[in-house]
Amino acid sequence: MRFADSHCHLTDRAFRSDRAAVLARAREAGVRRIVTVASDAGDARAALELARGSDDVWCTAGIHPHAVTGRADGAGPGALRELAAHPRCAAIGETGLDYRYDNAPRTAQRRSFGRHVELAAELGLPVVVHSREAEADTAAVIRESAGRVTGVLHCFTGSRELLALAMESGWFVSFTGIATFGSFDAGLARDVLPGRYMIETDAPYLAPVPRRGRRNEPSFVPHVAGALARIRGESLERVSADTWANTARFYGLEEGEEARPAVGERPGRVPRERGARADSPADRRS
Repeated sequence: MRFADSHCHLTDRAFRSDRAAVLARAREAGVRRIVTVASDAGDARAALELARGSDDVWCTAGIHPHAVTGRADGAGPGALRELAAHPRCAAIGETGLDYRYDNAPRTAQRRSFGRHVELAAELGLPVVVHSREAEADTAAVIRESAGRVTGVLHCFTGSRELLALAMESGWFVSFTGIATFGSFDAGLARDVLPGRYMIETDAPYLAPVPRRGRRNEPSFVPHVAGALARIRGESLERVSADTWANTARFYGLEEGEEARPAVGERPGRVPRERGARADSPADRRS
């Protein structure tokens, strides 16, 4: 079986000392597609450098809602546009809204989110979205961008109403190790359309059971797939195949890494079918 980790943070300092070993373990576990997601412009540059040196790693370019003020916000769309032009950059983000921690003013978060969506529309790329305790404003952006941009609500633990809106609007959701926790709303995994969900680790955060409490890494993503298979009443092979294909379709990876076109030649990605850091990486969702 093949697995795809659709969202992790391999440039995080938690991987500084053993990143090569982490990638080797992922490959041994059958994880053959990894998307390492950026948190600011500097991180996006590091992510692109990593992706350029690995056939099975892609990256994104974006500014996390925690980082939209000050110098990182000033780096803005111009810097991201240049990075996103590279064929190894598969999406814009991580952007979105975090009203739980409010590390940045909400007006600044909304402004940054809107700029990311516009950049994604301009470049024909999907957008990776973080939404925490901000459902109404996130829903408004989904409605406003429907038909122009497709996105993924990563680390999804939102309401059934937000899930329904995402499905109606052609968006995707992605599930993390939270799906292995007893507190997870299993109905979300049962209700999602089979062609519209992905799996992720969000590593180094949110390690799944039975690795909970440890540093997370891409090799653990099969545990997320296993939890979803049990919830959905499907085989692990089915979940693996669906999420592998969905990740390829969302990020536009079907062409293969050598053949992916530059930004000016990329088709649009709208599908036609249809916190502040905690003390422990295990406790934070990015």
